[in-house]
Amino acid sequence: MKKVLFTHSYFYRFDPKQWNTQMPYPPYGTIYAAAAVREMGYEVALFDTNLRESPNEILPIIKKEKPDFLVIYDDGFNYLTKMCLTKMREAAFRLCEIGKEHGCTVMVCSSDSTDHFEKYLEQGADYVLLGEGEETLKDLLVKINSENFTPENIPGIVWQSEGAPQKNNRRPVLRDLDTLPDPAWDLVDIPSYKKIWMEAHGYFSLNFATTRGCPYKCNWCAKPIYGNRYNSRSPERVAKEIEYLINEYDVHYFWVCDDIFGLKPGWVQKFRDEVKKRNLNFKYKIQSRVDLLLKEDTIQALKDSGLDIVWVGAESGSQKILDAMDKGTKVEQIYEAGKKLKAQEIKMGFFLQFGYLEENWEDILLTKKMLLDIMPDDIGVSVSYPLPGTLFYDRVKTLMKEKQNWTDSDDLDMMYPATFPPTFYKQLHRWIHCLFRRKQGTTALQHLLRNPQDINPFLIKKIASLAYYAPAAILKKPQHKLAR
Repeated sequence: MKKVLFTHSYFYRFDPKQWNTQMPYPPYGTIYAAAAVREMGYEVALFDTNLRESPNEILPIIKKEKPDFLVIYDDGFNYLTKMCLTKMREAAFRLCEIGKEHGCTVMVCSSDSTDHFEKYLEQGADYVLLGEGEETLKDLLVKINSENFTPENIPGIVWQSEGAPQKNNRRPVLRDLDTLPDPAWDLVDIPSYKKIWMEAHGYFSLNFATTRGCPYKCNWCAKPIYGNRYNSRSPERVAKEIEYLINEYDVHYFWVCDDIFGLKPGWVQKFRDEVKKRNLNFKYKIQSRVDLLLKEDTIQALKDSGLDIVWVGAESGSQKILDAMDKGTKVEQIYEAGKKLKAQEIKMGFFLQFGYLEENWEDILLTKKMLLDIMPDDIGVSVSYPLPGTLFYDRVKTLMKEKQNWTDSDDLDMMYPATFPPTFYKQLHRWIHCLFRRKQGTTALQHLLRNPQDINPFLIKKIASLAYYAPAAILKKPQHKLAR
């Protein structure tokens, strides 16, 4: 029986911002692929890099397992892998090197390898799987040992021939996701994840996905794995997996790692009904769009099924910038969604993006106003990051510097000359956070003065933070002649 050792290239310890949050999630896409290969009769194992300190830690495993194939299969559901960080690319290269040193056929499937397959082939990968990888991987594993194997007949791969990459046509994405087996959760060292969560946060969380892809055309958003097609698992299949995870691992909080949750008409309502039918008790967080949240009884159905917080790509408070991004949403929809979510006591998170083409100081002030008007429960602030395969990248690639990828998720370097210099956006990032935290603190103080009986550690912490954020919101304002 052929042995397949699965791994991936994301190391939380190489990404200080993410490691410090102490909220690691298992590589869902990796264990999905492992389950698909195991179903074919192969012996599979997993070297999970998430909590490791070095790619070299694979050495004793690869010596023990003696796999025929090393499959570096990144978790395409995790937004961190889509950022194509150079620290993780270097780790992947080292894994390729180790695999070849130990006689493995090395296969790679990731956002970065799909965009830069030639780099991975140069580092020893035998095959790069383009985009969604399960069907391509299964096809390749079946045929690679056949007598008349020719890679030209495998859709969705790139390989090296006579010193040059040979690229086949992409394979169509899977339409019926219920045909896939459930992810191979048994391969994951769940206790190690749980220990980190419990010690840092007092609760445990796991991840799952209900969909693949996103049909919207935001022109800065890279989709090298699942593309613009949108396909869903059935609500019944999702609820069944949740039930398994609750019973097996005593977990009651989940991150649903879809690009867009609940886009298919009626899906959210059917999911709510399935959760209630199985009497499941859990909370979860999702990513969605403000225009979707405003449809029919979506917010009510989300609340009834256990939604805790929804993160939305607000991006900007300037309609000019939203239109330039091809976002397809209106600023007033962001306000309306915020109002309706608060009425249902559902938390809201904002993704904000600065530095897009032609954004000026007035646009930035509109984003600040929107943020402080709505006051979501949390924010993530970034700068525009051009990645291959996007219209945004095509527009700025001739202007980009030699450095074209972030080192880690807190890098936030400007990759092209925007309206303001790079130092300005670093200052802006800190200032926006300070303004937001200051208002959180003053709101908490006002609430406590009106309702002293509500005193609790959470409110006290918010109020105490004013000692830092109140002066910082003034002192950290970006300084530039155009920012007046």
